[in-house]
Amino acid sequence: MIKSGTVVCKGNSTTADILVEDGVIARIAEHIDADSQTEIFDASGCIVTYGLADVHVHLREPGFSEKETIATGTAAAAHGGFTTVCSMPNLNPAPDSVENIAIQQDIIDRTALIDVRPFATITKSRTGSDVVDVEALMPHCVGFSDDGTGVQDEKTMLAAMKRIAAAGGIIAAHCEDERLLFGGYIHEGEYAATHNHKGICCQSEWGPIARDTELVEQSGCRYHICHMSAAGSVEALRNAKRRGLPMTGETGPHYLTMTDMDIEENGRFKMNPPIRSAVDRAALIEGIKDGTIEVIATDHAPHTAEQKGKGLAGSAMGVVGLETSFAVIYTKLVRTGIITIEKAIELMSENPRRIFNLGGALKEGERADIAIFDTTTPFTVDPALFLSKGKATPFEGWELYGQCILTLYGGKVVWRA
Repeated sequence: MIKSGTVVCKGNSTTADILVEDGVIARIAEHIDADSQTEIFDASGCIVTYGLADVHVHLREPGFSEKETIATGTAAAAHGGFTTVCSMPNLNPAPDSVENIAIQQDIIDRTALIDVRPFATITKSRTGSDVVDVEALMPHCVGFSDDGTGVQDEKTMLAAMKRIAAAGGIIAAHCEDERLLFGGYIHEGEYAATHNHKGICCQSEWGPIARDTELVEQSGCRYHICHMSAAGSVEALRNAKRRGLPMTGETGPHYLTMTDMDIEENGRFKMNPPIRSAVDRAALIEGIKDGTIEVIATDHAPHTAEQKGKGLAGSAMGVVGLETSFAVIYTKLVRTGIITIEKAIELMSENPRRIFNLGGALKEGERADIAIFDTTTPFTVDPALFLSKGKATPFEGWELYGQCILTLYGGKVVWRA
């Protein structure tokens, strides 16, 4: 029994009790009497939600278990209040065939603490050339992505879209025009100019979105934009939605709460796409407020300490985010009045579940995937306490509210503070 929590669901917040029996939500009511055999968890003053869902995480297994494993990654997810994550396909072997995705699924079945839905690749070995056997892979994946690289060839992307649309699937697109990178590794802005760093321009992101908008119109394929960071990307998606195209997009906590002038000479501030300007951040915030951007995802991308310890120029791209995501959004956007807690849960649980057909909702009869957050007690982000193997976070040292204190998956405690 979860007692007296502020239950947030489908745009509403109410104080209620939740009874969990046999792994499912048995009852939700203003007051439920408990018998002597019922374990009580007092959630007074806490936010209670259906488990968060992250549609963009890198669990690194198979192939790169020195960075993360499915066991450590899902423990980190549970620590952050997530009960469903979608794992990206830049793995070895790449999940580009039924045989290869089965290798990953076997590890998931044996070691995952929560629900893990793998992406298959769009092209074989993520090379951007030959489209995978979409029809064979469809029953085994949540969608198709070459994340880590964008599909550079327009004809290949259109061919993939047509097959994925016919199969009823969805593309999660890494939008990056490699012709416009010029060796850049942080945002092409004020910080890069004043600190002699090579920059990445915004057009390298919004250009492919504009290209793919036309391909979506030709193919009818459902298309989700990964890790949006630029104002031009928001406008491109907004225009596509005005045209009625089946396109959605995500951004991340670091893009919504930081600018390039907040970064330091440290690999924990390096990710792809990069943290951009104040203008871009403002556009992203407006995008989540007006519904243009429907999802917040972490792009949780762990690396070893050695790989992240080579400064901005030399470090690997990617930071971790599962264990700080809710708290960052709650502290910087909800507590400040930029968005409501109901909007935050829509972006972090309800919309990703709907867009990617993940299932689950905070209602009677559903699997008891529940997260509880303490929004009154501050804590300081300390990567040494992370359950992820990755420790590189731009939020290190931040004082936040909204620490997850209990996560249930199928009624089983998978994280308890």
